[in-house]
Amino acid sequence: MLQFRNDYSEGAHPQVMEALLSTNLQKTPGYGTDLYCAAAADTIRSLCSAPAAQVHFLVGGTQTNKVALGAFLRPYEAVIAPETAHIATHETGAIEQDGHKILTVPAPEGKLTPEGIQPLLDAHASEHMVLPRLIYLSNTTELGTVYSKGELAAISRFCRKKGLLLYCDGARLGSAMTVEGADTTFADYAALCDAFTIGGTKNGLLFGEALVVTTPALQPHFRYAMKQQGAILAKGRLLGVQFQAILQGDLYCSLARQANAMAQRLRLGLQAMGVPLAFPSPSNQVFPVVTRETARALAEVCAFEVQHPVDSHRLCIRLVTAWTTTAEEVDALLEALRGCLA
Repeated sequence: MLQFRNDYSEGAHPQVMEALLSTNLQKTPGYGTDLYCAAAADTIRSLCSAPAAQVHFLVGGTQTNKVALGAFLRPYEAVIAPETAHIATHETGAIEQDGHKILTVPAPEGKLTPEGIQPLLDAHASEHMVLPRLIYLSNTTELGTVYSKGELAAISRFCRKKGLLLYCDGARLGSAMTVEGADTTFADYAALCDAFTIGGTKNGLLFGEALVVTTPALQPHFRYAMKQQGAILAKGRLLGVQFQAILQGDLYCSLARQANAMAQRLRLGLQAMGVPLAFPSPSNQVFPVVTRETARALAEVCAFEVQHPVDSHRLCIRLVTAWTTTAEEVDALLEALRGCLA
């Protein structure tokens, strides 16, 4: 069975596994207070050119989003997000469980703009409604699209003018920084966002996300929030070891480039067969539109997700490449799809 369902089902990169194995029997302080977490945090601060940033290591993306937004917001404050945002569609109301309403904005390509946000601010100008306080976006987006540095900067300026916080979910940050024509760096996210995450689960780690908090007002007592939400791992060094390994040299970005390159190979093959794509995604998520019959036939040989129905006859499916995806696997998928279309 070909695997194009997601980019987190595989294990860790060998360099990460070697780091875990070589430190396996060491005894260190718990709860992320060890030297490995400290070293990884220093590496991230250096990559971000943000020496005063706080860096926290958590296990997964939903956990990180829940803890961060819950800590950053007062009880009556709300989040603004694209209608396709992960926190609004695939996190089982985790943010809203803490009392923070998610206000969604139509975003045909998954990306927010100041012009799209402003009407929602205008509509929530009363104390009888929740107070919009934090802008949530992800890069890459849930539709595989990518914010440029200029687009992020425009949203950042808008947020600062309006007194809003800007939070970037970077579960696929590596992919966003390495697509063709990408112009963002770790330092850009640190400069433009109040907080952002560096995703490891989907790019070479067994598990783990790094939360970078750059705004001083959001930093005090954050670990209390982590502990209260069950987000401080007793064997915290497992996170620090992995991040320190993946961030050495260009490894983190090189793995993302591999996933992006395989997605581009897949896109070109689909286009050559005349298969339309639902979204202009340059990243490692590809969204072909196929008939329901074709999707059923393809599911016999390939694991994938159905994104949404297009009409009574067609579906948009999602094919995801990972750092482990090979050209041979992409070509096998294309051949299988060609047979389904015949």
